[in-house]
Amino acid sequence: MIGLNEELAAREASGRPVRIGMIGAGQMGVDVVAEVHMMKGIDVVVVADIDKARAREAYRVGMLEGEVVEADSAEEADTAVAAGKRVFTDDYRVVTDMKQVDVMLEATGVPEVGAKAALRSARTGQQLAMMNVETDVTVGPLLRWYAERKGVLYALAAGDEPAACKELYDFADSLGFTIVAAGKGKNNPLDRHAAPTDEKWANEARRRGLSPNMLIEFVDGSKTMIEMAAVSNATGLVPDVRGMHGPQTTRDKLQETFALREHGGVLGRSGVVDYGIGGIHPGVFLVVTTEHPRLRQALVYRDMGNGPYYTLFRPYHLCSIEVPLTCAMLVIRKKSNMVPLRRLVSEVFAVAKRSLKPGDVLDAIGGSTFYSLIDTYEAAQKEKLLPVGLAKGAKVIRAVSQDRPITCEDVELHEPSTILDLRRLQDARMTGRINEETLAASMDAMGVE
Repeated sequence: MIGLNEELAAREASGRPVRIGMIGAGQMGVDVVAEVHMMKGIDVVVVADIDKARAREAYRVGMLEGEVVEADSAEEADTAVAAGKRVFTDDYRVVTDMKQVDVMLEATGVPEVGAKAALRSARTGQQLAMMNVETDVTVGPLLRWYAERKGVLYALAAGDEPAACKELYDFADSLGFTIVAAGKGKNNPLDRHAAPTDEKWANEARRRGLSPNMLIEFVDGSKTMIEMAAVSNATGLVPDVRGMHGPQTTRDKLQETFALREHGGVLGRSGVVDYGIGGIHPGVFLVVTTEHPRLRQALVYRDMGNGPYYTLFRPYHLCSIEVPLTCAMLVIRKKSNMVPLRRLVSEVFAVAKRSLKPGDVLDAIGGSTFYSLIDTYEAAQKEKLLPVGLAKGAKVIRAVSQDRPITCEDVELHEPSTILDLRRLQDARMTGRINEETLAASMDAMGVE
């Protein structure tokens, strides 16, 4: 991000701010609008949300000035923005189809919406900034490929733990360190069976100003699995065990905890993603090592400890507040701060939160029917485990006991579904069952309503 402040100031001086079209005006989205108010050379010109009033309210809470008008089509919105007005709408397609938008920011957290929005925006020629990690861990590699084919870029947004981890990873990798583990701190107590209808958690959600489902997504561990899968899929690091270890530890003990077992740690191998419970949140970390004797000596001199493991720690992640920096990089530098690799490395799959019977319908991530765990993509494919991004709306067709992973054979998937269609194409691409020209034609022909 070095020098980006000067580049944004130059955009401000030239009267050509980076124009963001945002989809999703929840807590995180409103934070983005507020942050843009404090920055130079970047602006939010259109906000879409299924709650039209909430989309309009985002401008007021964010303190963005100017006339705010409603638009029902991209053409109407383009005309308004060209005239210096701000736009709100309840139709995400207004944002994705606009010409007066430089970068589409997807902030809903809903896998299906994220997939649809990314496809349409890539076709329009907008850069893609994704706060929607749920979409990314399901079809991120394919969306990246398609965006680049359309001449635009795909990026996971700065500020959330995945991008903060990736910053540390790039730093350590550039310096030639061996990366032992990348991880984050979990702040909420882990309760795999927590449900948004539980009085305890419903009250806590109200206290924090969150939706109950958003809170449960953190409490039951699903969000941690999803976030670290995004790191895995962007770096090639893997979960050491199914669900990761998640040990109790502290910031000062990270290099001892996330060490190989023969050195007193919890890890069976090096090069993993994981998380810790204890005094780590809101930070992210890397545990690294080096075999160079001179560098080991130099690290002692720099108060990094006696090794052989060393902790690189970022004590904060400013989720939503840092997001506009990604939008600026995409437009000004034509560079993404974080993208998935060309294929999935890890999978996040659904596990029964309670005993499920035929006829039950799976609700959403952070709901009452399933929680999430991470494993390697190969392991999940071998067992035909149900990716969490495809779980919503799936109908149970055979009984699944509590805490058993749900397989694709246990459910009837919800169709029609854009993300399901994309996932099938992505799996075909990863196994070589479809060539790139046929894949591109299939995606081009895919209707997105």
